[in-house]
Amino acid sequence: MRLPRDLSGRDLAKALGHLGYQVARQKGSHMRLTASLPKGEHHVTIPDHDPLKVGTLGNILKDVAAHIGLSRDELLARLFP
Repeated sequence: MRLPRDLSGRDLAKALGHLGYQVARQKGSHMRLTASLPKGEHHVTIPDHDPLKVGTLGNILKDVAAHIGLSRDELLARLFP
């Protein structure tokens, strides 16, 4: 599945909210999201840019997918049906 090309940092934070991530803090143009998941607490930093660079988005999704135990494509299907 292709990565979205027009996704902002705020849109990604909102989508990750459906998986239990919440904005813990924001400093400047970066948001720190935290989730208390069964596998433990997980933190991810997302730049508040519009749009996110494709490589940045891919790395964030790869990190979240690894922590949840899904492939990147499975995570994309859950976040952006």
